[in-house]
Amino acid sequence: MKFFRYMTGSVLATTLAATLATAAAAQDVTLKMHQFLPPQANVPAQILVPWAERVETASGGRIQIDHYPAMQLGGKPPELVSQVIDGVADIIWVVAGYTPGRFPQAEVFELPFMMTNAEDTSRAYWNFAQANMMDSDFKDMKILGVWVHGPGVIHSKEPVREIADLNGMKVRGPTRIITGMLKELGATPVGMPVPALPEALSKGVLDAGVIPWEVTTALKIPELVENHTTFGGEALYTTAFIFAMNTQRYNSLPDDLKAAIDSQSGADFSALAGKTMAEADGPARKIAQERGNTIIDLTPDQVAEWKAAAGQVEGNWIAEMTNKGFDGQALVDQARALIDEASQ
Repeated sequence: MKFFRYMTGSVLATTLAATLATAAAAQDVTLKMHQFLPPQANVPAQILVPWAERVETASGGRIQIDHYPAMQLGGKPPELVSQVIDGVADIIWVVAGYTPGRFPQAEVFELPFMMTNAEDTSRAYWNFAQANMMDSDFKDMKILGVWVHGPGVIHSKEPVREIADLNGMKVRGPTRIITGMLKELGATPVGMPVPALPEALSKGVLDAGVIPWEVTTALKIPELVENHTTFGGEALYTTAFIFAMNTQRYNSLPDDLKAAIDSQSGADFSALAGKTMAEADGPARKIAQERGNTIIDLTPDQVAEWKAAAGQVEGNWIAEMTNKGFDGQALVDQARALIDEASQ
């Protein structure tokens, strides 16, 4: 009888412990964050991982975010959007234009010389998305942040000073808007995700690429080209990014864990992300200078010539968007007004 009572008590204790452990585990959440750059690159090191750490802290340790850089969960960068929608990854960071045509309204921020600075333009992008995109372009995802990088730079084997220098030059572009701009300027555009750029340059597939300064260090671009063309205080282009979560995974969380994620996301985070990317431009530029590479800073008069040559890109985009049922001119005007508002 004592043996029976002992066994019964042990079973009850074991059952109770298992029940408590299961309840505790049910309150803890592990999320998979997937993106395309190596872990030492600026965005994962200075933006994504710190964001994850802040969320973990805000959740009281109940959320754990595991970081999978450089496509460690498989697939290619253009597949990240599908991965977060399908639940292969819980959180992704990706270039909007890696899936051409899927996020048409985001392209407005990539138009030539649209961006003023990355912080203000990123805040404007968030506000634009809130007004126009959450129930359309972004309806299949929970958007955590949207932002742009600092001024795009031409990194080339041969110097690019005049627009004519691009004639026949094979130049990498990240999205269809930017490859369209390169074509308008006389280059032979080649669209590809940024991780493929170093190999394409080293093998002679490309003569140049357009990326911001901040990512050149991780990709070792100053070792592959000797010339870098900048546009003074202007931005030839920028790229629109998306930081998003699987909607069903987000909705499955208790309200306090949703609040922990929300507290670190949104307009202020988007602006901070853009600012952080732009602040990394200076140190990366210095590395290229210290190697003895040529930094070509175009004068205001030269920049004006580039603006005029690239102007048709905006007109083409407005017409294309209007044909798709949007008011293209209104989107451009709205984007500029939001950037101006964010700059106040």
